[in-house]
Amino acid sequence: MSYKIAAPDEYLAITGMNIKNVLIAKTAWVWPLQRCTRFSVQPHDYAMNLQAMTKEKLQFLLPVVFTIGPDVNARGANSRFGAAATAPAEHLGDEDRGDALMKYAMLLADSSEKVNGTQYLEGIVKGIIEGETRVLVSSMTMEEIFTEREEFKRRIFRNIQGELDQFGLKIYNANVKELKDAVGSTYFQSLSQKAHEGATNQARIDVADAQLRGNVGEADRRGQQERQIAKINAETAVQKTDRDIERATAEANLSTQKTNLNRDVEISRIQATRATESRDEDLKKDVEIKRAAAELERLRASDVVKATISREAKQQAADASAYEIEAAAKAEFEKANMVANANLQKQLREAEGITAMADAYAKLGQAFGGPDNLLRYMMIEKGTYVQLAKANATAVQGMQPKISVWNTGAEAGSGGAGGSGGQDSTATMRNVYQLLPPLMSTIHDQTGITLPEWQFGKLPANNDGKVNGNGNTHH
Repeated sequence: MSYKIAAPDEYLAITGMNIKNVLIAKTAWVWPLQRCTRFSVQPHDYAMNLQAMTKEKLQFLLPVVFTIGPDVNARGANSRFGAAATAPAEHLGDEDRGDALMKYAMLLADSSEKVNGTQYLEGIVKGIIEGETRVLVSSMTMEEIFTEREEFKRRIFRNIQGELDQFGLKIYNANVKELKDAVGSTYFQSLSQKAHEGATNQARIDVADAQLRGNVGEADRRGQQERQIAKINAETAVQKTDRDIERATAEANLSTQKTNLNRDVEISRIQATRATESRDEDLKKDVEIKRAAAELERLRASDVVKATISREAKQQAADASAYEIEAAAKAEFEKANMVANANLQKQLREAEGITAMADAYAKLGQAFGGPDNLLRYMMIEKGTYVQLAKANATAVQGMQPKISVWNTGAEAGSGGAGGSGGQDSTATMRNVYQLLPPLMSTIHDQTGITLPEWQFGKLPANNDGKVNGNGNTHH
C-alpha cells in the first residue's frame, strides 16, 4: 500500500480491486491488487503541411498548426460538483460517464508515456486533422476559402473537435497559415505576379496622372491669378460706385425717416389723447352697466323668492293629490284582490263538486255494466225519451205532406200481376217515356220549377186526377 501524488500537469489512473472502471485523481491510496498509472495532460503542437484540393479541382498546400491535449474540464458525471450538475443525461449510462480524462486514460494514456506510443497518438491526431480538413476543403471554392477565412477556420475547428471528443482530447488553439502552391501548381504564384504587375502599372499611371495634374494645374493657377486680379480691379470700381449710390440713398432715406418719425410722433400723441378719452367713456359705461346689473339681480332675487314659494305650495298640493290617488288605487286593488280570491274559492268548490260527481258517475257506470247503460238509465229517469217524442210530434204537427204514387206500363191497374211473358221488346223504352210527364209534374208541384216543353213535353192540365195513363195521385 502506498500514497501516490501526481504532478501539476499529471493525473493518476487507478484500476483494480474495489474500482469498477477507472479512478481518475490527483492523489490516492494505492492498495494491494490495484494498479496506478501516471499520464500527462500537457497539450502538444501538431504542425502539418496538408495538400488539399478545392471544389474546382485546384491543388494547394495548407500549412496548419494545432495545439491539442486532454480535456481536463469535461469531467462529466465524475465532476466534483456531482453528476446532476455537469453530466448530460445521455452519458450517465456510458462506461466513461462523460469523463474526457477517463476516455483518454482508457484509450491513449499508456501509449502517450512511451516513444512509440507518442508516435501512435500523433498519427491518430494528424489523421483526424488531415481527413476532416480535406473533406471541408473539397466542399469549398478557392474564392470562398480566401474571402471567408474566419468561417473556414471555425468549420475546421468544429469538425476536428467533434472527432477528438471520442478520445477525450481538446483543441486549445488552431492556426491556419498562408496558402501555398502544391508541387507542379503555379496558381498562387500567378495571382501574386498578377497583383504585382497590376500594382506596378497602376503606379506608373498614377505618376503620369500626377505630372498631368501638375502641369495643367500650374497653367490653370497662373490664368486664375490674372483673372482674379482683373476681377478684383473691376469689382473695386463697381463697389466704389455702389458705395456712392448707397450713400446718396442713405441720405435720402434719412430725410424720409425723419419726416415719417415726426408724423408718427404727432399721430401717436393724437391717438393717446383719443384713447384716454375713449377709456374714460368705457369706464363710465362699465359703472352704469354694473349699477343696472345690481338692480336687475335685486329684482330677480325678489321674483325668484316669490316663484319658489308658489312652486313649493303647488308641489305640496300635488303631493297631497297624488297621495289621495295612491290611497284610492290601493283600496281598489285590495277590493279587486278580495273579489278575485272569492271567485277563486268558488271555482275551487265547484271543481271539487264536479270531481265528486264524476267519481259518483264512474261508480254508477261500473254498477250498470258500462257508461252506455248508465246513459240509458239517466235518460229514462229524467224523461229524456218522452221529451224527444214530444219534440218530434211538435215538429210534424200541422204538416200536410203530398205523396204521389203512379204506375206505368202493362202492370198499371193489375197491381203488377200482368203477364210478363207477353211483354214485347219495346216495353222498357215505352215505360221510360211514360215516366217522364208524371215526374215533371211532381217536380213542378214540389219545387215550382217548370222544365222546357220542347225537351220533356207539355205538363197535364189537371194535376189532381190521373196523370198520363195509369198514374194515380193522392193527397
